[in-house]
Amino acid sequence: AKGFIVNGLQDDLTTGVKPALLAVLGAVLLVLTNACVNTTNLLLARGAQRRGEFAMRAALGAGRTRLIRQLLTESVLLAIIGGVLGLAFAEAGVRALVALSPQGLPRVNAIVVNPNSPDALNPAIAEAIAAGIVVVAIDASVTAPGAYNLSNDQVQYAYLGAKWLFAQMGGKGAVVYMRGIAGHPADTDRDTGFKKALAENPGITIAVENVTSWDPAKAVTQINDDIASGVKFDGIWTSGVDSAIVDALKTAKHPLVPIVGADNAGFVTQLLNEPDLKGAAVTNPSAVAGAGVTLALQILDGKKPASNTVHVTPELWDNSSAPGKASLTAAADPSLPKLWPLGLTIKDWTTYDKAALIACKGPGE
Repeated sequence: AKGFIVNGLQDDLTTGVKPALLAVLGAVLLVLTNACVNTTNLLLARGAQRRGEFAMRAALGAGRTRLIRQLLTESVLLAIIGGVLGLAFAEAGVRALVALSPQGLPRVNAIVVNPNSPDALNPAIAEAIAAGIVVVAIDASVTAPGAYNLSNDQVQYAYLGAKWLFAQMGGKGAVVYMRGIAGHPADTDRDTGFKKALAENPGITIAVENVTSWDPAKAVTQINDDIASGVKFDGIWTSGVDSAIVDALKTAKHPLVPIVGADNAGFVTQLLNEPDLKGAAVTNPSAVAGAGVTLALQILDGKKPASNTVHVTPELWDNSSAPGKASLTAAADPSLPKLWPLGLTIKDWTTYDKAALIACKGPGE
């Protein structure tokens, strides 16, 4: 099967010009060393010529400390002036080099990033945009002006699942709310969607809210603690830890209440094969990364989207309806790892096929 090989950005940019860059670095260091030696010689020569001046100052009452202070002041002033002029020439030189755009000079035209905070990267993103680099945040949003955001509609993701779950519960009862990482942009959006559905169903209460950090092992510990504490619940809304929670309920011999999760391979298999399990998977395609690359290329080609925020619309696949079962069956792939999302491609956004993606190799593989 065809596949991809993923290289690090620095290696990819400098592979063809690394020897030349190292040679330039060596030349710059030699020039800098020569300049330092020449400056030192000039200062020593000037000091030798000023012996008479220093002797006269000492005769007039100037102490050793005063003379040293004078020399330090002159040297520091010279260093500051030289540093300022050096920075100015360096800035002008870099701008001139970029403007000349020499063939083969390593450069970045676009950056695709998966942020874990809406604003932590804003200063770096602002610098990139000021340099004319296209910045696309995928899977979670950033607030930096000028950046593009492409992600699954996480508000709708949570709302679809919660709405379905509350309907299966008959509009009443208690739900275990298992969210991801508090403060993460995706989790914040999902919380908004979940709370929207909750507001539409006043008969539903939250039995317990667990912050799972999207860690299946942590989530299993939490649901076991909930069961052991005697908490009564009639449904579970999960965020990426679905199959582990189903396994934990079975191990604890707890009734399989309705559960919502993501389109992970393990959970989809459970939805099709567990006879007592009623549940739904909401799509959260990992292929938004590939879609982000496509968006960046489109922008570089002058095809900018109407808005800086682009959403992929999620779907709900439940095992209690014929259309839902058909979608689950079409997506299911037991050969994939349990936690792999099955949204491996996105129509109109990705051009590779499933086989090519699975064959993809990362650095060192």
